[in-house]
Amino acid sequence: MTAIDEPYLTTRELAELLRIKERKVYDMATNGEVPCVRVVGKLLFPRDEIRRWIDASRSGPVSPGQRVLPCTVLGSHDPLLDWALRESGSTLAAFMDGSVDGLHRLARGEGVACGTHIHESDGWNVGTVQNQFDNKPVVLVEFARRSRGLIVAAENPLGLTSMSSIAGHRVARRQQGAASQQLFEYLQREAGVAPDSLQSVTDLARTEDELGMQVFDGRADLAFGLASVATRLRLGFVPQLEERFDLLVWRQSWFEPPMQKLLQFMAGDAFAAKAKSLGGYDISGQGTVHFNAP
Repeated sequence: MTAIDEPYLTTRELAELLRIKERKVYDMATNGEVPCVRVVGKLLFPRDEIRRWIDASRSGPVSPGQRVLPCTVLGSHDPLLDWALRESGSTLAAFMDGSVDGLHRLARGEGVACGTHIHESDGWNVGTVQNQFDNKPVVLVEFARRSRGLIVAAENPLGLTSMSSIAGHRVARRQQGAASQQLFEYLQREAGVAPDSLQSVTDLARTEDELGMQVFDGRADLAFGLASVATRLRLGFVPQLEERFDLLVWRQSWFEPPMQKLLQFMAGDAFAAKAKSLGGYDISGQGTVHFNAP
C-alpha cells in the first residue's frame, strides 16, 4: 500500500492539516478531542473520520473555496513539473499559461494548485500571494530552485556574457503574464538596455520549451530561460540568477488523492534523478512552507 492509499494520518500530517503544533495534536488525542488509535505506542488518525470530524465543525453556508475544484494545476510552465504530473499518475491535468494568469484562475477556483515564480524585492511569491489571497485557505510550498539565464546558440558564438551585452540582438519573448518575461524586463532596465535596442521575435512563446526552441531554430539569438531547457536542446547557457519556483495549493486539496500522489512522487528517487538529469534544479528545499494562510 502506498502512502496515498494509507487510511491513517500521522501526528505530523494532522498538525500540518490543522496548522497547529504536533504537541497540540498529542494533547487533543490524550483528551479525546480528536478521532485516533494508538498502535505500539504510536498515534494514528483515521483519514475518513478526521474528515467527518472537521466537517462536523462547519457552520454557515458552503463557501466557494469548499466547492469541488477541477483537478488541474495552473500557472507557470516548468519542464520538471510537467514531467512529474504525467509520470506520477496523479490524474492532475495542466493548464500552464504564466504565473499571473494561474494565480487569477486559482483565485476563481479553476484548479487545485498553481506554479509561480514571481520576483519580489525581498524574495519570491510570498507578498503576491498574501495580497491576492488574503485570508483564503492556501499554502505556498517550494517546488525547486531553478537556474535562469541567457539561452544562446551552442558555444555562444555571439559572446554574450550578461544582460548588458544583449542590445542589438534578436530576443525570444514570453507572454506578458509570464513571470519570466516580467523579470527579464526588470533586469533589462537594471542593466540599462533600452527596449528599442532589442529585436523581438514576433511569435510569443507560451512555455519554457517553446522559448528555447526559438533559439534552437535560429529565429532568436537569445532567450531568458532555464538551464534545463538549454541542456536538453544542447544550447549554450549564461546563468544570471537562481529563482524559486513554488506551488500554491488550496488547503482543501492538499490531502486529496491527486495532490498527495503528486507530492509523494516528488519525494521519491525517480523525481530526484530526473531533476539531476535535466540540470539547473536544486530540490533540496522542496516541501518548505513559505506561506500558510491564517
